[in-house]
Amino acid sequence: MDSNAVLQKIKDRNQSFGEWAFKLIVPIVFIGLCGIGYHFSELPFIFVLNEVIIRLARNSFLVISLIIPVIAGMGLNFGIVLGAMAGQIALIFIANYSLEGLGGLLIAVLVSTPVAIVFGYLVGLVLNKAKGKEMITSMILGFFANGLYQLVFLLFAGTIIPFKKEGLLLSTGVGLRNSVDLAGVRYALDDIYKYRPDAFPMLTIPVVTLLVVALLCVTLTFFTKTKLGQEMRAVGQNMHIAQVAGINVDRTRIMAVIISTVLAAWGQIIFLQNIGTLNTYGSHEQVGLFAVASLLIGGASVSKATYKQALLGTFLFHMLFIISPMAGQNIMNDSQIGEFFRVFVAYGVIGLALLLHAWQSKGKKQSLKSS
Repeated sequence: MDSNAVLQKIKDRNQSFGEWAFKLIVPIVFIGLCGIGYHFSELPFIFVLNEVIIRLARNSFLVISLIIPVIAGMGLNFGIVLGAMAGQIALIFIANYSLEGLGGLLIAVLVSTPVAIVFGYLVGLVLNKAKGKEMITSMILGFFANGLYQLVFLLFAGTIIPFKKEGLLLSTGVGLRNSVDLAGVRYALDDIYKYRPDAFPMLTIPVVTLLVVALLCVTLTFFTKTKLGQEMRAVGQNMHIAQVAGINVDRTRIMAVIISTVLAAWGQIIFLQNIGTLNTYGSHEQVGLFAVASLLIGGASVSKATYKQALLGTFLFHMLFIISPMAGQNIMNDSQIGEFFRVFVAYGVIGLALLLHAWQSKGKKQSLKSS
């Protein structure tokens, strides 16, 4: 092998390593931040591990619900807020009828599904009119839907919509209370089976909840190999070519949004059964932001995402949630610094991802022009 071939091989290897490092720069940075934060937080390892496992179990389903629209080329679906609203509507329904336990939780899942399908269909119709601007459109739709949601439960609850259970409405008899107690279904899924290792009694692993998340990951893997999954991939790669190939692009995109919205509804139910309390007017507001931030921290992009990235990002993002207050307290003598840092991270990583996406898109267009 001559020297030129050797140099070219080294150059190609360095280039591939550089591309690999560039793709993983965000998770690498956050792994470093988590390591530094953990060191300065001085929290016990078992405590941090237990909290991370609990948060991974209750948040992963919501984050994974973002993946299908990314595959279909629609970017990051901030519209999962509407799915979260559908889940909350179902939980309010079972609270009103005092449905409890795993049975009550399953009824909430059944009630939320048709509501989420309707919401997803409407969102899909709007996003088909805003091709190329899906992310900002879905974000604005979330704000708009939040206004309607508040209108329904502030003005229509107790007047147009009857409530039979005492304590759900405000003292005036109109409008839902700010907080709805979900004690009847609290830990309904988590408590089916919790594993507590003898060596670490402080560690509690909600096995069934994690199995549900694992089942979703396996289902997602098989779904991408189905006809509909392949059509979504084709639409995501190039809508024009997909349409020429006979794929109904608009219908496929609507299906992607519907699936994402339904999964978000189920994910919100899983999340709130772990919390045990529903903040009627606030529980859904940050769902889109935190789920998107978690996905991006795992190394996903606007155009490519996997469940592995979703799980890694959820782990890293929520580990920062756990350690940052104590790290801020120990470093700056102010735990609020950690809170500010978490908010900065959530918005900053989304802004960085959009910037990188615009940069990569510009680079691709220039390379196409030059070729």
